[in-house]
Amino acid sequence: MLAFGMKHLGQGRKIIDGLEKITGRARYVADLEVQGLLHARVVLSPYPHARILGFDKVAALAVPGVIAILTADDIPERTPGNSRPNAILARGEVLFAGQPVAVVVANSVEAASDAVALLEVEYEPLAVVANAVSALVPDSALVWPDGLPGSGSEMASIHGGDSSGIAESLGANLADHKVWKRGDLEAGFAASSVVIERTYTNAWVHQAYLEPSAVIVEPDQRGGLRVYASTQGQYVVRDEVTKITGLRTRDVKVIPMMVGGGFGAKYGMLEPLVAAVAHKLQKPIKLVLSRSEDMQTTMPSPGTQITLKTGCSSDGRIMAIQARVVLDTGAFPFGFMSFVASTLGGMYKCDNLEIIGDEVFTHKSGAGAYRAPGVPQALFALESNIDEMARALGADPLEFRFQNVVEAGDQTGVNRKWPESNLRACLDRVREHPTWQNRGSRVGEGVGLAIGAWPGAYSPAGAVCRVESDGTVRLHVGSVDISGVHSSLVLIAAETLNLNPDQVEIVQGTTDSGPVAPASGGSQITISLSGAVSSASEGVRDQLLNLAAEHFEAHRDDLELEDGIVRVKGVPEKNIGIGKLAQKAESKSGGPGPIMAEGRSAIKVGAPGFVAHLVRVKVSPETGHVTPLEYVAIQDVGFALNPMLIEGQMHGGAVQGLGFGLFENLRYEDGTLASANFLEYQFPRAQDVPSIEAIQLEVPSEHGPFGARVVGEPPITAGAAAVANAIRDAVGIRVTELPVKPETVWRAMQDRD
Repeated sequence: MLAFGMKHLGQGRKIIDGLEKITGRARYVADLEVQGLLHARVVLSPYPHARILGFDKVAALAVPGVIAILTADDIPERTPGNSRPNAILARGEVLFAGQPVAVVVANSVEAASDAVALLEVEYEPLAVVANAVSALVPDSALVWPDGLPGSGSEMASIHGGDSSGIAESLGANLADHKVWKRGDLEAGFAASSVVIERTYTNAWVHQAYLEPSAVIVEPDQRGGLRVYASTQGQYVVRDEVTKITGLRTRDVKVIPMMVGGGFGAKYGMLEPLVAAVAHKLQKPIKLVLSRSEDMQTTMPSPGTQITLKTGCSSDGRIMAIQARVVLDTGAFPFGFMSFVASTLGGMYKCDNLEIIGDEVFTHKSGAGAYRAPGVPQALFALESNIDEMARALGADPLEFRFQNVVEAGDQTGVNRKWPESNLRACLDRVREHPTWQNRGSRVGEGVGLAIGAWPGAYSPAGAVCRVESDGTVRLHVGSVDISGVHSSLVLIAAETLNLNPDQVEIVQGTTDSGPVAPASGGSQITISLSGAVSSASEGVRDQLLNLAAEHFEAHRDDLELEDGIVRVKGVPEKNIGIGKLAQKAESKSGGPGPIMAEGRSAIKVGAPGFVAHLVRVKVSPETGHVTPLEYVAIQDVGFALNPMLIEGQMHGGAVQGLGFGLFENLRYEDGTLASANFLEYQFPRAQDVPSIEAIQLEVPSEHGPFGARVVGEPPITAGAAAVANAIRDAVGIRVTELPVKPETVWRAMQDRD
């Protein structure tokens, strides 16, 4: 499906739920009330590692309005507690500061909060594995002394993770150990005239969504549960709840609510806990985390340490890439390593490669996905080394990249082939941009270039399209809209049926009513679902034309469908609205029946997205403070179904990239989070964000619907790396730690001078 001569697709159009959001009419979980609702508050451990010796509930239970105080002993143990979602309450031992150890249930939030303050928990502090480096010391304490119970986490697969690689035996505190190789690494470095080796570190980063995690679970009359969730994946939530409660899949109904930001973080972390409490008490339960609780107990992006060695020949060919990755995954596994490895070895042509990756257990909350998980960290290391090799050769950093970037058929770092690549098109656009052409013209300023990509996940999906008697076209989907993607699906139906998009209404189904759809992660909704929506809409179009042909006693080829009306070509007075046709179909005995059609899609190959980012910065010689002055984001989107929404994605990703590079740092002190609120945790404010120019290239994908590519993840990938390269260009300092601290830059400048 390639797009040519489109009427609605490719045109900028407002988001369909924008008005209710900006006017405050949108309903989030925290706004919802159900009959007989009780309120829950969680008791979080202040210790990163401790043995739970006992609870004194007397004073807490005496608070008026308190209904129950539940610990792990009060809830049947149905899962091994080997992932953050199914480790609902600490059982005997706490594994991170912020782990829930008890739940207080009361008839008001205030009563529950008062009881939390009065509940006494006796702990015996234990040795703490504070970071990934100390975790690998031979005599280190062990997070899981008897090994991780069960089979580990499946979270990475939701985002398109790759389980390939050589899995070697795991040692102490290793969640995962993988090796990817190709070619002859020793020969590659021997043939290199320039070799660069450095170690790069990234801090833990929180997704910083505006809406803290929240959920309501309500028992139904059949013994099942209704779950009102702020989630990116309703089917993921359903499956996690069934594991915890022992209920059948059919007995758990998940109702996805409006999501106030997710960025990969909202995949059923609270829902199993609240479901277990509601199932136990047979009462509806509501839990809304405070900001501090949310930051302590959820799943942020992990800290990483990447030692990267790269070599290139005198004529500028990259000859060898060797990486040693140590990733702090916290107390629970996730499966990041394939994302990191794919990027480290998959942006540039290289025949000789070795990537060794360790995901390491520590006493922190389990790490989780954050928009293109692992890729900003990997690109910070890779693009820094690429820049240094170009400088060592005396080569233009853009031309050096242009010479070496991957093309269709080249391998990623996990030895899979790119189905296509348009990085050269992105670099061509950089080459002609004034910001690049004018670099070096201002003292104390620098321009940094970095490229990025996201391969994109994809999954089978379905959709149902039907026409109402008033002419409304209803599109039923099972996906959750976290980024405006449903606003693009509406355009597909409008385009296919040649009617005004305002006439199309999208219905987001629940787990028991919506067609199957993947979770909203890995940039896969548009790619996976567009074909199903198009197919369902085409089925409706056929039915409308067939019914109109019978009505007018005309041949189908003599009819045209436009603006909700079917007419006979050349005879404008012979026309009928699609609502009237729907009425006829629904009322005619022996007729075709209601006008509705089902569409299904299961693509075989993804449609990866590619970016090239330029960042211009100014560095203060007195303080080392880095000020972003200009941001140019160039992205090949294939075909922009809704360019206005894509521009918003590009702006948002650029700002998040600046956050990775200059601001965001979940600071841990001996394993305890020291920046658990938005006062202590810094991220870009409005005055910190420079002008952002979003340039959309449209090189149609052979595999994406209408030629579209994935667009959600790529915008965040290259920003931090471009900032680091801009600092190097401005003052000659190679930063190797993110976020970049002014003190670090200032000291490096003093040492240089």
